[in-house]
Amino acid sequence: MSEGEQGVWGDQEAAFKHFDKDQDGFLNKNEFSALCCALFQNEKGETYPIETTIFDAIFTIFDNKKDQVIDSDEFHYCWQQWITTVLRPVTALVVVDVQNDFISGSLGLNINLEDQHGEKITSAEAQVYDTVIFDMLEDGEPMVQKLWPRHSVQNTWGSKLHQDLKVPEDAVFVYKGTDPDVDSYSAFWDNIKKSQSSLNEELQKRSVTDLFLCGIGYDVCVAATTRHAIEEGYRAVLVDNATRGVCDSDIQATKDHTIANNGLIVHSSQVKGLATGRDRHPVLAYKLALDLSKKMNKK
Repeated sequence: MSEGEQGVWGDQEAAFKHFDKDQDGFLNKNEFSALCCALFQNEKGETYPIETTIFDAIFTIFDNKKDQVIDSDEFHYCWQQWITTVLRPVTALVVVDVQNDFISGSLGLNINLEDQHGEKITSAEAQVYDTVIFDMLEDGEPMVQKLWPRHSVQNTWGSKLHQDLKVPEDAVFVYKGTDPDVDSYSAFWDNIKKSQSSLNEELQKRSVTDLFLCGIGYDVCVAATTRHAIEEGYRAVLVDNATRGVCDSDIQATKDHTIANNGLIVHSSQVKGLATGRDRHPVLAYKLALDLSKKMNKK
C-alpha cells in the first residue's frame, strides 16, 4: 500500500472515522460507498467501477441490524473479516498436472485439439476418448467417465513433473487420482466427491484466502479444481496464459463458470498486484462477502 493508503487503512478506528464524514458514529450508504471506492482500486490507484446490485448486496450483508447504517460493532466485523482480507490476502499458487504425459507423453498430442463429443455409451466396445457410464457405485448412482489414454501412472516418466517447471523449495505436493476405480480431475476431490486430497487441509493450515490456478488441462483438471476452490470458499483467480486445455468450447465454459461464480480470469502480469493487495478487484471482495453471509446465516 502507498503511504496515503496506509493512513486510511492504518487501523480500524482510524478508517471508521475517516469515512464517517458527518461524524454521527455510523456509516450510511454514501459513506460506505466512499469506503468501497477507496478500497476497490488497481495498482495505479484507479477506482474500479462497482455495479449497484453488488454494492447494495455488500452493504446489506454488513448492515446486520438492517437499519440502513453500519455502526461501530458491525464495522468491527466488516473490518476483521472482510476489509483486512481484501487489503492483505493470503495467497497460494495451485499448479495442476504439469506432468510429462500431459505435455509430451500419452496426452500431449491432444492439447489444443477439439474434444470428441460422442454419445454416452456402456458397450464393452468403448474406445479411448469415448464417454461411458459405470453402474458400480454402492449407492446405485451411475458414474460418467471419459476414457483417457493411460497416463501419469505412478513411478513412471509420464507422472513426473516436466523438467521446465520451476518448483520452489517450500512447495507442497498434493496427490490425486490414487483410487484406481475413481478418476480425480480436481486437486480437491475425486470426481464423485467420495474422497478428498490433502489440499484443503494444507490451505487451511496456512489460512489461505485466495487461490491462483493454472496448469493442464484448462477445461478438465484445472476447471474441476477451480470449481471446487470456489465451492470451498476460496477466492479463485484463473491465470489464463499459464493454462492450456483441449476443447475451445469447454475452455470458454470454464471461463464462463468461473466469472459467473465471482472468480477472475487474468493474465500472469496481473498476479503480483492481486496477490499483494495492491490490486483489489470488487468481484473478489463480493465473493468474500457472499461467503461471509453464508457463514453468518448458519449461526
